[in-house]
Amino acid sequence: MKLYENGVYLLGGTEIVEDGAEAAAQIKEKTGKDVSAKEAKRGTISYGILESHNTSGNMEKLQIKFDKLTSHDITYVGIIQTARASGLEKFPIPYVLTNCHNSLCAVGGTINEDDHMFGLSCAKRYGGIYVPPHQAVIHQYAREMLSGGGKMILGSDSHTRYGALGTMAMGEGGPELVKQLLGRTYDIDMPGVVAIYLKGKPRKGVGPQDIALAIIGEVFEKGYVKNKVMEFVGPGVTELSVDYRIGVDVMTTETTCLSSVWRTDDAVRDYYDIHGRAEEYAELAPQDVAYYDGMVEIDLDEIRPMIAMPFHPSNTYTIEELKQNLMDILDDVEKRAAVSLDGQVDFTLKDKVRDGRLYVDQGIIAGCAGGGFENITDAADILRGKSIGANEFTLSVYPASTPIYMELVKNGAVADLMETGAIVKTAFCGPCFGAGDTPGNNGFSIRHSTRNFPNREGSKLQNGQIASVALMDARSIAATAANAGFLTGADEIDVEFTKPVYHFDGRIYANRVFDSKGVADKDTEVVFGPNIKDWPAMPPLPQNLILKVVSEIHDPVTTTDELIPSGETSSYRSNPLGLAEFTLSRKDPAYVGRAKEVQKAQKAIEADSCPGEALEEIHGVMQAIHTQFADVNRGNIGIGSTIFAVKPGDGSAREQAASCQKVLGGWANIAHEYATKRYRSNLINWGMLPLIIEETDLPFANGDYLFIPDIDKAVASGAAEMQAYVIRDGGLAPFTLHMDALTDAEKEIILKGCLINYYRGE
Repeated sequence: MKLYENGVYLLGGTEIVEDGAEAAAQIKEKTGKDVSAKEAKRGTISYGILESHNTSGNMEKLQIKFDKLTSHDITYVGIIQTARASGLEKFPIPYVLTNCHNSLCAVGGTINEDDHMFGLSCAKRYGGIYVPPHQAVIHQYAREMLSGGGKMILGSDSHTRYGALGTMAMGEGGPELVKQLLGRTYDIDMPGVVAIYLKGKPRKGVGPQDIALAIIGEVFEKGYVKNKVMEFVGPGVTELSVDYRIGVDVMTTETTCLSSVWRTDDAVRDYYDIHGRAEEYAELAPQDVAYYDGMVEIDLDEIRPMIAMPFHPSNTYTIEELKQNLMDILDDVEKRAAVSLDGQVDFTLKDKVRDGRLYVDQGIIAGCAGGGFENITDAADILRGKSIGANEFTLSVYPASTPIYMELVKNGAVADLMETGAIVKTAFCGPCFGAGDTPGNNGFSIRHSTRNFPNREGSKLQNGQIASVALMDARSIAATAANAGFLTGADEIDVEFTKPVYHFDGRIYANRVFDSKGVADKDTEVVFGPNIKDWPAMPPLPQNLILKVVSEIHDPVTTTDELIPSGETSSYRSNPLGLAEFTLSRKDPAYVGRAKEVQKAQKAIEADSCPGEALEEIHGVMQAIHTQFADVNRGNIGIGSTIFAVKPGDGSAREQAASCQKVLGGWANIAHEYATKRYRSNLINWGMLPLIIEETDLPFANGDYLFIPDIDKAVASGAAEMQAYVIRDGGLAPFTLHMDALTDAEKEIILKGCLINYYRGE
């Protein structure tokens, strides 16, 4: 695998010319054309799609309107509630509400099914589409019924990726979907585009997860595609089935790219035809001369079965390498885990080594990454006639949609799997985010799913419970299962893959999915369960800001799972204040109490009372401020909390990672950088300042108060840096904070306190 240091010209879709002093002459010689990099950038697939959806008239400053939207039951309640509070009358474009996360309706009493009934009533009232629980995971339904060549889809789940079908899809926090529901735009600078140039053909036994993990392992830490579009090109694309391409594409999220798109061909045309939507196919390919901001060149022949060890998809090895260096790699995993888990529990996988081999407790093939038809039929071929054994090892398989499940029943794959001792279940995302198939304490699970962050398998560190996940391809999981739980790569076994033809039966959706066809019924009353709550009132940004640092995190990367846990919290996503009680609960359990204590002072200000009476230490803070800023008083200040993290926001698009801090009185995050564009956008949309500090040695510590004078003017003027002060020893110690550029709309959102206030005109 090769990462080019410079930009790259792609000629005729196959010939690579790296940018440099001789590039123009080479292009002239090969094509007879004088083409600048600026002009050739228009030749990418990505540029054409973005241009056709841009409403600004300026391709450097995009204002995108999407064709369709999609959300699942962890996110759609908050999105629709926000839109309702902002004046929603009708869904202006197709909006699909799936129910694939909170499908276990016994969790939390009635509240999960209450959310589903809210979703169904909103689909009727506002003109949407409602997919009941167990029918399909969000992304599989979108592939089957929502995607379209050259279209753009926005989803409130980070793995919103349909690029293999020629659809540029993006996963963002809920407020970005709210903007689309209210007829507004998705505003970003023109992103860079990186070519993923595929050549060769995968070896037998190598699956899409292996290709994806190899890419993630190579680019993640380098930030090579961060906030860029990955465009898959090259002759190797043709060597991959569409199911295979989908399996690679969905994992692009783990590179921290913005989106992805692939060149299309007759195989994609057939996919749309099979699903009864032939009109959605569009032939997409780069123009004769296309310029990319970078290129990852991949020889598919060289990829081997891979494994991503705990606790990140980028912690990758070949399975062969892991076996050959088992104890050394397990030692490295323990060292990494000590950082990720903050030493809260003792973690080791060395006790899984039996007679020199690594034993696994659980295998899962599931969700938008693993639950595809081809993954499961290949797994069935490997396991046919074998047994997974009667020891600790278990195997669960979740087809990604009921149409896939039905075809697997018809062709006998389900029977083949169940005969081995495996369990085949309905479409559900739970194993991916920690709400299904939780292993026992100290258990080790291998999964063809999207993430293996801490707690994605259901651990509760505060209760001393720990298990871990490694990511693998379905074929190697099946090979391991065939070997009764001892880690085995799919290239180590002898198998003939039958590659049965897939037949899609659309009657399943026609009989069960509610589709308004875009017609809103205003007579339908929205159904509210007792857990569904409105967003609390949020004040506008004050003139001057006092912040208390209430959490300090020095991990290299902080995931959204650590900011607001997945799994057991998902049932509370419709209750902003109830959910906020879980904020940082796995990373810093004292955070919520500290934040609430500071919030007392802000609430006193809002009640026109003395904040010092609500929080005694504010008296000393104000005295220190008055040593240099005599005019500061309770009429021109806001008091809130902030956290510091080195690089927060990797992982899920969930807005609650920011909104939970906001409803607890958070005004800002301070970081060296933000892991993803979507997390920074979530902060902004909830009226929080995405501040940056460059100093490695922080001028403040957890528990310190900070003062930022004239913060409203700094935001309004788009100041790139601002003077701040640490309140210490009765005085003010200055330091500098930075903030990357904000759009005019983003400035107004922060100034008004949040997106809801912005749309209300408050």
